[in-house]
Amino acid sequence: MVTITVSCRYCGNPDQVRRKGLATNGHQRYKCEACKRSFQLAYTHRAHEPGIKEEVIEMALNGSGIRDTARVLKINMNTVMSTLKKKPRQSSL
Repeated sequence: MVTITVSCRYCGNPDQVRRKGLATNGHQRYKCEACKRSFQLAYTHRAHEPGIKEEVIEMALNGSGIRDTARVLKINMNTVMSTLKKKPRQSSL
């Protein structure tokens, strides 16, 4: 049996990660007990990968259009539009 150590993709804590069932596509989901967020190691759609939303926002700020951003990042135009329409999370100070 092969054992892998899974670290939280958000806070990086390897000790508090627990299995949390399967996604609809069959991939294992995990939940970090430290930051209370859930994640997968492998995503089916590229738009769910970490860093894609930040790239969409960066390209929009640099003047790229919706179609151009979708083509370069290989994601759907609707994903680009919905990412740009969402409000940013408020940080608690």
